[in-house]
Amino acid sequence: MSLDLSIIWFVIIVFATLMYIVMDGFDLGIGILFPFTQSARERDVMVNSVAPVWDGNETWLVLGGAGLFGAFPLAYAVIIDALTIPLSLMLVGLIFRGVAFEFRFNATPSHRPFWDKAFMGGSMLATFCQGVVVGAVINGFQVTDRAYSGGAFDWLTPFTLFCGFGLMIAYALLGASWLVMKSENALQSSMRRAARGLLLALLAVIAIISLWTPLLHPAIAARWFSLPNLYYLLPVPLLVLAASALLWRQLGLQDSHVPPFILTLALVFLGFSGLGISIWPAIIPPSITLWQAAAPAQSQEFMLIGAIFIIPVILVYTFWSYYVFRGKVPQNEGYH
Repeated sequence: MSLDLSIIWFVIIVFATLMYIVMDGFDLGIGILFPFTQSARERDVMVNSVAPVWDGNETWLVLGGAGLFGAFPLAYAVIIDALTIPLSLMLVGLIFRGVAFEFRFNATPSHRPFWDKAFMGGSMLATFCQGVVVGAVINGFQVTDRAYSGGAFDWLTPFTLFCGFGLMIAYALLGASWLVMKSENALQSSMRRAARGLLLALLAVIAIISLWTPLLHPAIAARWFSLPNLYYLLPVPLLVLAASALLWRQLGLQDSHVPPFILTLALVFLGFSGLGISIWPAIIPPSITLWQAAAPAQSQEFMLIGAIFIIPVILVYTFWSYYVFRGKVPQNEGYH
């Protein structure tokens, strides 16, 4: 039996995207939380918690984009054409955030507030644009003769803007739960309180999107609410409620440090799973499947050989960097 290379590459791209959301999500979330922390010392601790790993996290974004370009060139062409503006703004935000990240600790005291604002603004812009992209993918793209035939601003809808704000809440919750794990004392206590509020906000966002999406797209409504699909997919919302209840409880336990972050990752994974269930097997919603958008099998085979060597290297590097810098961030040291 021959392997379905399109499925294999789809799994690789989904895995890379999920790894990016999880890993870059919490450090973008720290930038989103910056306005709510005025202490310079606490801000230094927040940045120090991700300083050793933040740039490596974005490797997964590059892998996912390169995989989409090589394995599904039609999808890449349509998405880039349809979402040029939000994707360009996302890259601007990521660049600005990265520059500010490196410059803020070398800046003079008078210039430090500028780089703090740049770090916040870049994090918020990049996150918001990523949410807009997710909302636009759910809405789908107008394609004619294997080319995008919609307008430059078709992505700009109330639904996509709401998805942008929703992702900011999700990333902020990731950042808060990360800091619960990595910080101590007053900062950790404030992040526990913030995480509880963000959890309630995220549940509200999930509920609104879960109702809004099927109202906009009858096909998605049929996917989720028709029988017997309803029985098969019911565990997803039930697991969201269970993970949320456990997260709320763990945030109230002063000796619980790692579980809040793990449970937040579970919520992100469940949300990502819900998106996949809604649009499968389309890679260009609503109608172009991943097999229709796939590159020739020879191209996918050639790329897969490289991926077999590259992905384990990235995984080992990622594991090693997180292992080396495990534990709490020192509260009384400067930036390194």
